[in-house]
Amino acid sequence: MHKILTHATLAILLGTAPSFAQLVECGGGFNSFTAAMKAEAINRGHAQSAVDAFFASVRQDPATIKADRAQGIFQRPFIDFSRRLISNDRMARGKSMMKKYDSVFDKMEQTYGVSRGVLTAFWAFETDFGAVQGDFNTLNSLMTLSHDCRRPELFQPQVFAALELFEKGSFNPKTSKGAWAGEIGMVQMLPGDIIEAGVDADGNGTVDLRTSPPDALLSGANMLRKLGWRAGEPWLQEVTVPQDLDWSTTGLDTTLSVADWAGLGVKPRHGSFGASDLQASILLPQGRKGPAFIAYPNFSVYFEWNKSFVYVTTAAYFATRLEGAPVYNAGNPDPAFSGQQMKALQKKLQARGHDVGKVDGILGAKTRAAVQKEQVRLDLPADAWPTAQLLKVL
Repeated sequence: MHKILTHATLAILLGTAPSFAQLVECGGGFNSFTAAMKAEAINRGHAQSAVDAFFASVRQDPATIKADRAQGIFQRPFIDFSRRLISNDRMARGKSMMKKYDSVFDKMEQTYGVSRGVLTAFWAFETDFGAVQGDFNTLNSLMTLSHDCRRPELFQPQVFAALELFEKGSFNPKTSKGAWAGEIGMVQMLPGDIIEAGVDADGNGTVDLRTSPPDALLSGANMLRKLGWRAGEPWLQEVTVPQDLDWSTTGLDTTLSVADWAGLGVKPRHGSFGASDLQASILLPQGRKGPAFIAYPNFSVYFEWNKSFVYVTTAAYFATRLEGAPVYNAGNPDPAFSGQQMKALQKKLQARGHDVGKVDGILGAKTRAAVQKEQVRLDLPADAWPTAQLLKVL
């Protein structure tokens, strides 16, 4: 079974999680920190009895800290990454789940305008359709990461969100489990997300994201809608591009209307384009010799769920496959860099004044943008895919 990839976990690993104000000073003794969190909860209007009961069993969890420090993912290029995640078994199970919960997906699409393939893809990648939801005690993980001074501003608000869920009877601090970063349920939502977007889709009086697929799917769709999903619109589609295309116009920083892209010779490989006035970008995950996609406005919402380019593109592509799109044309792209080569490239780009973020060996958005700028400057095909030639010239 492939490693399950949760959206909040990945955002945390990549240093791209949303930032909030730190509410309680981090660090120091864990017991003292817990006392300070309890005091903050009281100040927020929570009853003393509820606060005492909620925090009674909390413990610091060294395994959570170990997981938080275990970085180094996403060095795989899109073709390798997507082939590993989108197995024949996962594809078959995804289609089976869409058939089994057809009425749930109908309701989801009618209510929130999010296509069934989108949520099925997240359901598959986040927890393997609910099979791998994580075995970390959620409160212990959230408190451990709130106490740790690496990202307390992200996790401390989630502790108080979990307290609110506890008061509503939908969170047990002793038994609630999930991913190491505090995500819960089949589509892995943080407590704050559950409060904001949780849906009791099965009508039993509670939002249960662990055992109720209707609740999990509609809650995930509601969250996407709140993040800006545009009802009934496409998100990603494979295309063919002419070989004389100005490669510097590709990438998420450039948008043209679908009609303009069509006028430049871009064609859908399967089906037909979305509305001609939609603004879209052309994505070349592995350069001009590899797969090509047109990314519609809804594609940007994926980055609100997760910030990794390779994960987002894979999840969006998998959603199209579940809805009938063919396997992409992999082409014959130039070999991907190793992690060490990518770090060497990032250092050279930094030396030339480019902001590539952390030198981590990952071809992220900032490194792609810097590569494309240098390709333009050096009069190389500016498709944002690093090659040995570029590294040599630099």
